[in-house]
Amino acid sequence: MPSIPFARISRLVLAAVVVLFSYRFSAALLDQPIQSITIDGPFQRVSALQIEEAISSELDAGFLSANLQEIQDRIVSLPWIDQASVGRRWPDRLEISVSEQVPAACWGERGLLNVRGELFVTDARHIPAELPRLSGPEGRSSEVAKMYLDVRERLIPIGLNLRRVNLDARGAWQLTLQDGIAIRLGRRNIQERKDLFLQVVANIVSNREADIDFIDMRYNNGFTIAWKKDAEAARPMGRTSLREHMVAGRIE
Repeated sequence: MPSIPFARISRLVLAAVVVLFSYRFSAALLDQPIQSITIDGPFQRVSALQIEEAISSELDAGFLSANLQEIQDRIVSLPWIDQASVGRRWPDRLEISVSEQVPAACWGERGLLNVRGELFVTDARHIPAELPRLSGPEGRSSEVAKMYLDVRERLIPIGLNLRRVNLDARGAWQLTLQDGIAIRLGRRNIQERKDLFLQVVANIVSNREADIDFIDMRYNNGFTIAWKKDAEAARPMGRTSLREHMVAGRIE
């Protein structure tokens, strides 16, 4: 019967206990109370004091045992905070860096969207007048923002400014330019109608922006331009209609 090397096993167990004890002792020695935090950020909408209050309960943990992910999550949950990073600095300091949300558009009556089209404030006390106005059904802010960004980028080179995008409850789209010209896209074939507007109609608008009332793109192969009355009166004889047609069957 083989002998069991109890002495060797005992030495291994003793070594493991010593290593474990040394680790715990070292961790306890290093896990000192957090003595200070530094917070770096723009502080236009959120103060350093608000951030400190939001994470105060987590600061009771030691330097090593503090849950950095929980601290970061609490900071990001504050209104107007976009991103945050948290790090340890030996021997007893936490360093926090934050960035604030940048409002890129107004959503509905009081909401604000960031540059990614995310709704981050639902009841803003002040809406900057220069922000474009976007609206639509709940949960579709990103889709409306994508439409706005796509159309806006393609209008800028020809001197047009998109100010409003609306998606109604029926799924119908309408764009509004700086001078109040409405572009009615309707509910169907949105990509095709949008491309037709941007590739053909937008150039007409850029040359006659002050004369146009609205544009109706809700046709299967064309569009309608409605001219303002003053502009129509100044047009040559023979053009008596308030609308100029390039259409082939209207659909919604």
